[in-house]
Amino acid sequence: MKIQRLMLAVLAVCGTSAALAQSSVTIYGRVNTTVERQKSGDETKTGLFNNASRIGFMGTEDLGGGLKAGFVLESGFNSDDGSSDSRGFFARQSEVNLSGNFGMVRLGRWTAPSYFATADYISMHNHDTGSSSDAFYAYVMNDAYTNSNGVSYKTPTFGGFNLEVGTGLYEKNPKYGTKNVYDVAANYDNGGLGLGAGYSKLDQSYQYALRGSYNFGGSFILGAYVQRSKDWGFDGGSVLVGAGTRTTYRLSGAYMLGANEFHLNVGRAGKMKNVADSSAMQYTLGYNYNLSKRTKVYGYYTKVSNKAGASYMTGTSGDDFSSFAVGIRHNF
Repeated sequence: MKIQRLMLAVLAVCGTSAALAQSSVTIYGRVNTTVERQKSGDETKTGLFNNASRIGFMGTEDLGGGLKAGFVLESGFNSDDGSSDSRGFFARQSEVNLSGNFGMVRLGRWTAPSYFATADYISMHNHDTGSSSDAFYAYVMNDAYTNSNGVSYKTPTFGGFNLEVGTGLYEKNPKYGTKNVYDVAANYDNGGLGLGAGYSKLDQSYQYALRGSYNFGGSFILGAYVQRSKDWGFDGGSVLVGAGTRTTYRLSGAYMLGANEFHLNVGRAGKMKNVADSSAMQYTLGYNYNLSKRTKVYGYYTKVSNKAGASYMTGTSGDDFSSFAVGIRHNF
C-alpha cells in the first residue's frame, strides 16, 4: 500500500509538472501604505491608509504559429488592515486573451485603456493612488460594474502607434446600468516623446482627453493632459445628470537625481456648465527615495481647493482637502 501511494504521488507530481510546463505564470503585486494627517473642511484626522495595494497572476501559453493565449487575474486588498477588495476578489482585473500578428482580443474586466493612455501617464509620483491621486479626471468607466463584461481589440504596434477599441456589455442586467459602455485609446511613443488620446461613453455621459509627455534622458519628465467631459460628478466615478460639460487640465513634472525623485503636480477642474462656482484646483508636491528597483520611501503634501459649489475629495461643497503623508511602496 505504501508503494502504491508513493507511485500515485509521483504520478501526480509528474502530471502537475507537465501541466505547468504548458504555460508561463508570473505572480506580481504591490504593497503601498502611508501614514497621513488629513484635513477635510474643519475636520482633521491621522491614520494609516492603503494606496491601491494589489496581488496578481498573469500567464501565457505559446500555441504555435505566433498565436498565444494569456490571462490576468488581479485582486486589490487593503494594506492597512489586511481586508480584501469589497468589490470582489478579482475586481481589479480578470481577463483572458488571444494575441498574435493580428493584435490582441481581450474578454473580461479591466481598467479602461483610455485612462492609461492619458491620466495615468501624468500622475507620476504615486501611480495615481491614495489621497494625492488625480481628484478631477472624469473616469467614465469607474463604476463598480462598468469595467465589467468587456470585449476589446488592440492593434499591433506600428511605428510606435497602437489603438484599442472596446465595449462593456450591460447584458440587460440593471446592476450593470442601462447602456453598453464604449472606450477607445490611442498611444504613440517615439524615443522620449509620448502622446495619447482616450474616449469613453456611458449613455449621455462621455469624456475625451489628449495627453503629451516627454522624457529628457531619464533625468527630467514633463507631462500634461486636457480632458473634456459631460455630466460627470465630483467624485470622478458617477453620473451627475444635468451638470453639463467641463474641462480639466493637469501638468506634472519629475526630476530624478540618483536615487532621489522630486515631483510637482498641478491640476485644475473648470466650472461645470450648469453648476455655479464648481471649479477647483489641486496641488501636489512629492519626494521619493529609491531604496532599490522595487522599494521606495516617499512623502508628499497635497491640497484640493474647492470653490463654493465644488466638493472634490470632501463630498461637501466649498470644503477644501489636504494631506501630509509619508509612505513605503514595495513592488514584487
